[in-house]
This record gives sequence, structure tokens and C-alpha cells, in this order.
Amino acid sequence: MMKTTASLKPAEVEKKWIVIDAKDAVVGRLASFIAMRLRGKHRPDYTPHVDCGDFVVVTNVDKVKLTGRKLQNKIYYWHTGHPGGVKQRTAGQILDGKYPERVLEKAVERMLPKESPLARKQLTHLRVYTGEAHPHEAQNPETIAFADLNAKNVRSA
Repeated sequence: MMKTTASLKPAEVEKKWIVIDAKDAVVGRLASFIAMRLRGKHRPDYTPHVDCGDFVVVTNVDKVKLTGRKLQNKIYYWHTGHPGGVKQRTAGQILDGKYPERVLEKAVERMLPKESPLARKQLTHLRVYTGEAHPHEAQNPETIAFADLNAKNVRSA
């Protein structure tokens, strides 16, 4: 019987690579699943101050779905740095634009701890691609069927 809690050390961590197909997946559910895998909270030996998460590769990000009226009503704001330089775009405009992967990247980023060097490092382990192909076949990634985990994870319309 152990009387102490086992704590991982950075040298003891074994990182895996996983691939998720985001076609028709609901953005919020997918982002929370990815954030959990990036932090390592799915592991029984999770240690909060150690980067023990996996590398996550997401494909077909341009085909994600938003529930409700978020395509029209969800607004992303940013500031250019100049006076009166507040800009905005809806989620639908971003998904139809040049970089549709930013919707999922921002959702995952906002589910990680704020202002943390560890969270910034964990976010670099997220690889997002708009098509089926990705250049990470050499890492022998494990494919996770996100759509099969729960019926609510996927929207057809």
C-alpha cells in the first residue's frame, strides 16, 4: 500500500500521436476532447505541472459544424493596435474564408489554462489540417473515431 502520490517526471512521459477526423464534428465537443488529450488528463498518471499530453493531429477541419445559430451569431474580435482598430468576423465568415482551421484552434486554446508557459507548449502539440492528408504518418498515429464516442458529437445538417 502506497502512502504517497506518484508524480510524473518529464523524462518518464511517453507521448503518443493520435489522429481525429473532424468531418461533421461539433466544434465545442471536439475542442474539449482535444484539450483534455493535450493536457494529459486522460492518463491515470496525470501530473498538472508536467507536459504529459499527446500530440493531436486533426484532419478535415474545414468541415466542422456549429450548433444553433453560432455560424451567424458567434463573433470573433481582435484589435489591430491602432485607435479604433477593433475588428470582428463571424464564425461562418472564418469557416468560409482562407483559414477555417482557426475556429478549432481558438476553441482549443481557450479551453487550456490562461497565461501559462505550459499551456503554450501544449498548444504547439496540436496539428490542424483542412484536408484528409497530413505529413505525420511516420509517427504511426493512432486513429480515434470521435464520431463513434457519442451520438451528439456529430451533426449531419
